[in-house]
Amino acid sequence: MGAIITLTTDFGLKDAYVASMKGVMLSINPEVNLVDICHTIEPQNILQSAFVLNAAYRFFPKKSVHLVVVDPDVGSERRAIILRTPIASFVAPDNGVLSYIIQQSLIQPVTRKGKLSLRGGLKPGETLEAVHITNSRFWRLPVSPTFHGRDIFAPVAAALSLGFPPIEFGEPVTSVEVLPMSRPGKRPDGSLMGHIIHIDTFGNLITDVRNEDLPSAEKIDKIKIGSRHISGLVRTYSEGSGLIALIGSGDFIEISLKGGNAALLLDAKIGDEVLFTVQPEEEE
Repeated sequence: MGAIITLTTDFGLKDAYVASMKGVMLSINPEVNLVDICHTIEPQNILQSAFVLNAAYRFFPKKSVHLVVVDPDVGSERRAIILRTPIASFVAPDNGVLSYIIQQSLIQPVTRKGKLSLRGGLKPGETLEAVHITNSRFWRLPVSPTFHGRDIFAPVAAALSLGFPPIEFGEPVTSVEVLPMSRPGKRPDGSLMGHIIHIDTFGNLITDVRNEDLPSAEKIDKIKIGSRHISGLVRTYSEGSGLIALIGSGDFIEISLKGGNAALLLDAKIGDEVLFTVQPEEEE
């Protein structure tokens, strides 16, 4: 199999933007395999694109190149970067869109928005290499100030897929922009306050609570969102009736409406709280 480049953008499917980027990449590497992850990210929604990219990239072969163009500040002083991890390379604006990727390598989670140093705080065996894309010989000229996806990111991703090392594209950098990731908070009574971090096409509400955050799935008593209560977890979407909660394929606990759309029913939005209570310990 040839090299792989994935694409994640907020460009939608009605215009020629995505096709233009693909044309540029195929002109540079006609043998590359182009794979669409998503082009219907909400316009300029950096956190959504970070979540969707993170949900998909790990299932691709090692050394794949992942191109992300969700870029509210295109044409500004924000940097265009290449980030290389032990398993993949990413080409993206330095605006936090790679936050999930970066935070997976950290010992401690980031709690506030800002530049993160890549020189320390990484888990054993983790390496992160970042390069500020400044070498214009890889760009499509002239560069449109409103379409860096076509004129900078796409040709750089294509050249990476041909085997050029990241350092060829610019100057190494030791810090990158990272956004804080939502995390559940544990309460004194043992309950856990989670938050909705993504709403998928089916209206399922994905929370920031993972299976590992709970003492045991069997110990979950109730899940409260808004004025609604859900009793425990089910294993599949086919179980139970009405609103249900289960551990989704990404290992996050999600809330679903059997045969319907939970987001519409609950008028839910990103950031809404979800309370998980556990069964009290039995007294001996």
